[in-house]
Amino acid sequence: MIRTPGWTTRHTGAPRAGRATAVRLVLPSCWLTLVVVWQLVRPPDGGSGAAPRIATCLAYLTAVVWLVVGVRSAAEREVRRIGHIAEAAQRVLLRPPPARLDGIALAAGQLSMSRGASVGGDLYEAMATPYGVRIVMGDVRGHGLPAIGAVAALLGSFREAAHDEPQLARVLRRLDRALARHLRERCRAEHPACGGGEPESPLAEEFVTVLLLEIRADGDVYALNCGHPWPYRLGPGAGQLAPGDPLPPLGPFPLPADLAPLHCVRLRPGEALCLHTDGAEDARDAAGRFFAFGEALAEAARTAPVSPAAVVARVQRALLDHTRGRLSDDVALLVLRNDRVRVPPQPVGSGAAGVRR
Repeated sequence: MIRTPGWTTRHTGAPRAGRATAVRLVLPSCWLTLVVVWQLVRPPDGGSGAAPRIATCLAYLTAVVWLVVGVRSAAEREVRRIGHIAEAAQRVLLRPPPARLDGIALAAGQLSMSRGASVGGDLYEAMATPYGVRIVMGDVRGHGLPAIGAVAALLGSFREAAHDEPQLARVLRRLDRALARHLRERCRAEHPACGGGEPESPLAEEFVTVLLLEIRADGDVYALNCGHPWPYRLGPGAGQLAPGDPLPPLGPFPLPADLAPLHCVRLRPGEALCLHTDGAEDARDAAGRFFAFGEALAEAARTAPVSPAAVVARVQRALLDHTRGRLSDDVALLVLRNDRVRVPPQPVGSGAAGVRR
């Protein structure tokens, strides 16, 4: 394996930090040991006064405080280091989309209800493929590490299938198989009594809602929806799309034999869509009032042209203000705008019309 200088620096930083921590803990420990030994071997004071006893107490106190501070600072540094590693791993798993992808402007954001986590049970990804820009938005039931494992399985499958499969239905079937395989492996790990065999009903209550979009070169948007909220159209004709009834979520039920993508909308140049998870619509304030997600989107997209990054930031800010930062579910947003410009057809011979002889 080729090791770059950057890798070596990051790799050797941990031993150096460990040595520094050991030094900071050894010194107060040695001081405390010396104080104890001195207290044991020194001759009795014979009632010489309170000064030796006060000095001994101060020495003990200094050693103990020094040791406690050293242990606490070492623990805080370790927590920060683990937090940085976890954040880097989460960013690799749920990486932010590029600002532009094959003529589509993109911006995404995610709010996790789990404290200290930037990734929850929501997932999204956008990729430019030979068949158009393909986008997945999903919501895994549950939170924590089990949900993150399902997110990793689905995103890994989508990142391969989006390029390999010419049909959007085949991409969805690949996601379904990846989820089923992940749930079987997780069930075997959590229930070793099955002896490593195939469980009869692997985590039957687990499911994932998934929305697959394919934006073709002419701006036509096709979708396969498995129990996920339909996206919102921003700008003129704003509102939530409803091209048809969604399929059941992935997991509990098999996919139907016939999977036909639905035509959602033709996205003209400058028009935008917002994909989201149900945490945005289900968020409530302290009085139990639902967050007005559609109104917040319309307000955020009032300025033309619609800025995907600005819409995500404004909606997230409005959502946190409404709930006072106490989210009851993860929230993911992905806003895309068609920046492809159509060149009007030129009449025959127009290229030579301006040539003067």
